[in-house]
Amino acid sequence: QVQLVESGGGLVQAGGSLRVSCSASGLTFSSAAMGWFRQPPGKEREFVAAISRAGINTRYVDSVKGRFTISRDNAKNTVYLQMNSLKPEDTAVYYCAAEASAPSFYTFSAARQYDYWGQGTQVTVSS
Repeated sequence: QVQLVESGGGLVQAGGSLRVSCSASGLTFSSAAMGWFRQPPGKEREFVAAISRAGINTRYVDSVKGRFTISRDNAKNTVYLQMNSLKPEDTAVYYCAAEASAPSFYTFSAARQYDYWGQGTQVTVSS
């Protein structure tokens, strides 16, 4: 049974930093492309960042480029999202997702391309 468990969310002031983590089990993590999505209050889920199997390729939505960094540690079966210079509009529930059998260098930005999802972690940025 595949499980993705996010952690590290919380309340932070605008301009601050936060790192959210996603621990995976039940799949071959090194074969999975991973992604982060978020759902702001009252809005639809949106793509944030993605990383290929070995971490060579990454992709970001324009609104977080230069502020957020996605990374992974395949030895720990964990993917991270480091968020710096946070803004109130970054407030959302953040979800990690896994595409279990991804080609080596691929990243995916569409939610439908992912097989598994975590339960989400709340990130709130106060102004």
